Amino acid sequence: MKAKLMWRLLAGLMVLAFALSACGPQTEKVAGFEIPNVVKGKYNVAWVLIGPHDDGGWSQSHYEGLEYVKDHVDNVNVAYVENVPEGADSEQIFRSLSRKGFDVIFGTSFGFMDPMETVASEFPDTTYIHLSGYKSNEKNFGNLMGAMEDMKYLAGMLAGARAKQDGNPKLGYMATFPIPEELRLGNAFALGMRKTCPECTLDIRWLNTWHDPVIEKDAAASLFDAGAQVVFTGADTPAVADVATEKGKWGITYDWYGSCKAAGCLTAPYWNWGPIYAKIVEEIRAGTYQVGWDYFDGDTGALGLYGFMEGEQLTKGVADLDPAVIAEVRDLIAKNLAGEFTRFDVFSGPIYDNKGNLIVPAGEALKQVDLDAFPETGVGCTYCMKWLAEGFTAQLPE
Repeated sequence: MKAKLMWRLLAGLMVLAFALSACGPQTEKVAGFEIPNVVKGKYNVAWVLIGPHDDGGWSQSHYEGLEYVKDHVDNVNVAYVENVPEGADSEQIFRSLSRKGFDVIFGTSFGFMDPMETVASEFPDTTYIHLSGYKSNEKNFGNLMGAMEDMKYLAGMLAGARAKQDGNPKLGYMATFPIPEELRLGNAFALGMRKTCPECTLDIRWLNTWHDPVIEKDAAASLFDAGAQVVFTGADTPAVADVATEKGKWGITYDWYGSCKAAGCLTAPYWNWGPIYAKIVEEIRAGTYQVGWDYFDGDTGALGLYGFMEGEQLTKGVADLDPAVIAEVRDLIAKNLAGEFTRFDVFSGPIYDNKGNLIVPAGEALKQVDLDAFPETGVGCTYCMKWLAEGFTAQLPE
């Protein structure tokens, strides 16, 4: 009797387990990554992050953006996969999310561009939005980015003023990869720096990574030890401010408003992705979103400069700067929020490169295609972003 009872119990458990597995969500691992499930009856949106969701920078800003979508868009299911490397692995992730049935997929790193383009051609009913690249098929694969060059320019003004007041005209840039985005942001910073400190110069270290706390700390230390008074970063962690604090100098972090916590942090240009993501998701679901090249500016409220936005206090390193510089930065931020100061104002001529060549003549300004592309991309740029602005002491890598 006991044996029969035991077998009946085991059989019942097996039936229950089978039923649960048949009715419940089926998970899978692809390239070592757990692929999240869709939720039936909801609009399903996924993000692929290059770094950890709590990196204190780029990926954390996107994570907070997806959390905003979850809280502010009706009947939506949001999911994410983090620490996804660029290249073949990312293509597998995009394809797996598509097979799961996600309606919209965001890819948040430059190197996701080609993998997303490939997968988009296989799943015409899914919409793919790629950040920081330059490609679109104008059907279901679009490009998204914002004019962070506005805030980098203003940060450059503060950095130049700080270096000038400290009596040390040397600054540094921790750049990730020699792509248009990084050159655009570095050049905007250099232009702002030279506005408040014409004698200032800007050294550079190429990290060749988006997120590596050790490499970032080493690069920051290298620039500070080489004489830089202020160093700003294009990478994901707040390492530059931590090192600046140790050295008694100044660092400018990036991407996330919460990155500027260390005593040596001067400011942080940052993103507020939530309202942008919510708007795009709602418009894609309604069929009104124009898939193509979506490049937003400061009047969306999606760009910030730490210490200057509503509810924020100036950092110690900014508060004692020349009041005229602080007033000018405040004025330009107000104009930026009103749509009266944009990326095309930042990149208006005359602009010279660091070899003395006139890049943009007086009365001319870069166009969007110039901001996004190298000549090799074949997209018809005139002042293509393959140069370093006046003030840089280094040259572009071959």
